[in-house]
Amino acid sequence: MILDTLGNAGLYESVHPRFKKAFDFLRNSDLDSLPFGKIELDGSNLFVSVVDIIGKTAEVARMETHNRYIDIQVPITGIETMGWIAVNNLKEVTQPYDAEKDIAFFGDKAINFLTIQPYEFVIFFPEDAHQPGIAAGQHKKVIVKVLI
Repeated sequence: MILDTLGNAGLYESVHPRFKKAFDFLRNSDLDSLPFGKIELDGSNLFVSVVDIIGKTAEVARMETHNRYIDIQVPITGIETMGWIAVNNLKEVTQPYDAEKDIAFFGDKAINFLTIQPYEFVIFFPEDAHQPGIAAGQHKKVIVKVLI
């Protein structure tokens, strides 16, 4: 898991071969004006989901994991808290892994919480279970999906 500002994104471009293209998109796009939906940057290897989320409490937000994709999550118009726990510490599967959607859900709750300001980003690797969407109200968010 990595948390930083988009201004420092260049520090992480060498972590994965597709990160440079992902961060170039995030730095060079008017994220406030992006339409909701999916934007392909490199087919299924690298794409962006622009979403409108309605915040949840930590008790309601679900813990999730991905096996094939890395998430780069960027709140745009609101502050979002996201929970974290190592995947190997998960014990309570509530929705088994769906290979088509690359997601599984768990009843476990986070052991650490991050508060992400607009235009900060968090990177969740497959080893990072995360509990996104903890927020008040509604806000726009960009999620970059990077095939591992």
